[in-house]
Amino acid sequence: MTNADPHAPRTVVPIEPALLIAAAFDQAQVTEIRHSVTSCATASGLVGQRLDDFVLAVNELITNAVRHGGGRGWLRLWQEPGMLVCEVADHGHGISAQRLGDRRRPAPDTAGGWGLWLARELTDAMEVITGTAGTTVRITSVLTIRDHTSH
Repeated sequence: MTNADPHAPRTVVPIEPALLIAAAFDQAQVTEIRHSVTSCATASGLVGQRLDDFVLAVNELITNAVRHGGGRGWLRLWQEPGMLVCEVADHGHGISAQRLGDRRRPAPDTAGGWGLWLARELTDAMEVITGTAGTTVRITSVLTIRDHTSH
């Protein structure tokens, strides 16, 4: 069978099946990005506390990118079957293995260190890829099917 064979089965896989947001940001766009994430997450089916938690987690990640990742970052938000995924990337110096490995809740009087902890606690999954060229954090929240029969 050659590539030109008209009988070959063809599968078309979209690169981003449901990309909702792809945007660069700096400090000036943090609020605008947060509002966009809120709108898209709501439209995707996140509601109530799960919506608030997801938006707070995203806000922590974009704030971290601005504070610790070189003053700017890139956000992508997309929907996959049954889940909403957000990825925030920056070009900072990376996060130490010790810092990443520490999953303890920061002390109440600690001024910093809450961002990754909150993002991990407030979402269903979190992955971090980090190195000297920057950090990418991906968070996921499962979309629960709303019961339209009960009010």
